[in-house]
Amino acid sequence: MKKYLREIYRRKDLLVYLVFSGLKAEHRNSFLGYFWWVLDPLLRVGIFYFVRVVLTGRAGPNLVGNLVVGLIAWRWFSSTMSRSAKAITGKAGIISKVYLPKVIFPITTSLTQMMNFCFALTVIVFYLVISSTLPGLEVLWLPFIMLIQFILLLAISLVISYWSVFIRDIENLLKHITRLMFYASPVIWERGMLQRALSADYGWIVDLNPVALIINSYRNVFLYKENPFFGPLLCIGGISLLVIVFMTYFYSRNEHKMIKLL
Repeated sequence: MKKYLREIYRRKDLLVYLVFSGLKAEHRNSFLGYFWWVLDPLLRVGIFYFVRVVLTGRAGPNLVGNLVVGLIAWRWFSSTMSRSAKAITGKAGIISKVYLPKVIFPITTSLTQMMNFCFALTVIVFYLVISSTLPGLEVLWLPFIMLIQFILLLAISLVISYWSVFIRDIENLLKHITRLMFYASPVIWERGMLQRALSADYGWIVDLNPVALIINSYRNVFLYKENPFFGPLLCIGGISLLVIVFMTYFYSRNEHKMIKLL
């Protein structure tokens, strides 16, 4: 395990290169290029605003703010999960030519999508400015929430990346899983609305949903001048760290199995 960690550290320059090359590759062939980092969440907000207000007639208080924060936070979740399925299988050409710790690739995916999220935060800042919404000092907890989300997504990415080598159908299955998670989380609904819509037998699903806890923590610090949910977030971070340690050890012991299938 120590030898494996030292090998990862030795490749830190490659890790940085892969992160920035991944950012460039995502929009290399698009006309608008990096502008999609801002335009994509804006279009999503417009679409779901139309669905909520025009089609369902459920405007709700502070609807636009909830949509902006919820959809941008969710985009980090969904993009990391979907790209994790090919984090290793998509690099088969590199892996077959030179030895690299395979754990580098899901780490790269997680870091790349975190950078995308940082760019998308400009949309939230833009909304706060035009709506004259001034966050309180609670916004200083933003890096803490982002750290917890990154740790959670890295743990998920390590698991998805590994098993996608052996079960290629995971990529197709993830499309349905992320869609289920989207509607089981308060992404396009205000705080508490999803809990009230569910019966008492199913409301606990939202209460224990880490995606819901993280999204509502973002809304707390940006929109409501409230602290994030420290206890649940620390619990999410602690469990995720245990998964990361276990999966790193698991990678170090089973990389030879992956190489045979790539």
